[in-house]
Amino acid sequence: MIRRQGRRKNKGFHVTLEDIAGKLKVSKVTVSKALRGHPDISANMALRIKETARGMGYYPNYVARNLSSRRSNAIGVIVPKIAHQFFSSVIEGIYDAAFQHGYEIILTVSQENAERELKHINSLLSLRVDGLIMSLSQQTQDFTIFSTIKKMGLPITFIDRVPPLEGFNQIVADDRGGAREATRYAIKSGLTRIAHLGGFQHTNIGLERYRGFTDAMKEAKIDIQKEWIRFAGFDESDGYEGFKALMKLGNRPEAIFAVTFPVALGMYRAARELGVIIPEDVDVFCFGNSGLNAILAPRMTYVDQPTRELGRRAFELTLENIQMKDRFVPQQITLPTSLVVRNSSKDNAGPRERP
Repeated sequence: MIRRQGRRKNKGFHVTLEDIAGKLKVSKVTVSKALRGHPDISANMALRIKETARGMGYYPNYVARNLSSRRSNAIGVIVPKIAHQFFSSVIEGIYDAAFQHGYEIILTVSQENAERELKHINSLLSLRVDGLIMSLSQQTQDFTIFSTIKKMGLPITFIDRVPPLEGFNQIVADDRGGAREATRYAIKSGLTRIAHLGGFQHTNIGLERYRGFTDAMKEAKIDIQKEWIRFAGFDESDGYEGFKALMKLGNRPEAIFAVTFPVALGMYRAARELGVIIPEDVDVFCFGNSGLNAILAPRMTYVDQPTRELGRRAFELTLENIQMKDRFVPQQITLPTSLVVRNSSKDNAGPRERP
């Protein structure tokens, strides 16, 4: 016959304040105060309680504490991908700032899917996060949920890919200025037949980087060939297919500006398959960078973004919003970019072997 066992004294992470109090024969209030560093508890007693709690495997019940304080001390983060160096670096900036301020980060990834993005938003709201930091998926075109979040009074900061809405925190890189500077450099290098593999035009980064490209072309009074402009997405496959399509044209461009580093990486893969040599046959430059650039041959000329700063500023702005509540005024911040010239441009290309 199986007998029902009594309550276990040590239940791993389910150990309670009552368990610790019972073992030490003190009150639950004493244990609670000791673990919170309250001055009413003597140093010796506090040390005994903390050592006992640690030995029993006690962890604070933050859920219960948060319910009473109405604060979770957690920020929800939603990004399209984490494989891209851009987002992984931004996330590190968020984590660094959160750690310094005693906050936890709950990270979710939409994988460029609007439906998953909405699910993550609802999940984070259910977890009662204190605020949200997010970058929209490339599919997102319905912004209704954000008006609802605003009415709830929950702080939200958009980064990189932001919605066309007023009254929200937004932190972006200078997409238009960076694209303009990169295209100007190509033109000053003597290139005029320049193509653009762009992103979706309903996204701010796709639109603004295209605008920067056209700014520079118009300033130089260079005609933009419609067949050299392709709007697809932000991934490697988009660059791969786009490059092949451009190379099939009888009238090929002599340089290509890619909307993101992954798009440019796809172009490199397609170039190797086609036997096209960069930069001898075509110059390539892009917006954004990756650690993979160090092993590319040749290395990519790119527009550099202050990714970690973007993440740090996003957290700090969200925290300020949480602390100031109704007195907070939403901010729109644009961070400067810089052009980093490498070997994918003819002016900086040394001798290379054909692949």
